[in-house]
Amino acid sequence: MKVLIVDDEPPARDRLRTLLGHLPNYEACGEADNGAEALQLAAGLQPDIILLDIQMPGLDGLETAHRLAALPQPPAIIFTTAYGEYALDAFDAQAVAYLLKPVRLERLEQALVNASRLNRAQLANLTAERTGSGRTHIRARLGQRLESIPLTDVFYFQADQKYVMVRHRQGQALIEESLKTLETELGSRVVRVHRNALAVAVHIAGLEKLADGTVNLVFQAVADRLEVSRRHLPTIRQFLKEN
Repeated sequence: MKVLIVDDEPPARDRLRTLLGHLPNYEACGEADNGAEALQLAAGLQPDIILLDIQMPGLDGLETAHRLAALPQPPAIIFTTAYGEYALDAFDAQAVAYLLKPVRLERLEQALVNASRLNRAQLANLTAERTGSGRTHIRARLGQRLESIPLTDVFYFQADQKYVMVRHRQGQALIEESLKTLETELGSRVVRVHRNALAVAVHIAGLEKLADGTVNLVFQAVADRLEVSRRHLPTIRQFLKEN
């Protein structure tokens, strides 16, 4: 994954570049010391992820992030800052993570993993829209109206009698499609967790084992847990190993 480093302080850029050197799946593709230069480089280099300082002269990091979001292929944003009071504003700017300086390697690595998964979902969605192939939204009926739920907002599907419950960022919805139909159509974008559940791959964070031996699937941005059946546990473990 290509990472653009944006910070007005050379020592801060040096540290982030050094940390990235310890992570084999990520490479620094460029550096900028202000927001305007970051926008110019992002348009040309098309980085997957941007490590972005907030307090910079001229165009600050928050405004830069809002402008980056308008790009045809927006990068995932990870804010790196010495100030904790901008966290809410940062997530309003759709940041994936907010790291306080001095940035630690383990925190940076986890943020990059999360950013990579989300960015893959964004790119898959854009590709499907451009080629006309693949589904980008799930349609659910709410009373007399239809709700169109972006697939990138869906965490999992779970069978509920004759319906399937869609768990997404804004809550839940019911659809009449079967899990088998969804699994066939969505392909590698979903992973079978149980005979009654499919998880959307980019939102899977890991596994947790309970005292009674039950193994649950953990998601990145929601507290929900899904029980993993013994039959499907090897597949989930292999998926996590490869991702």
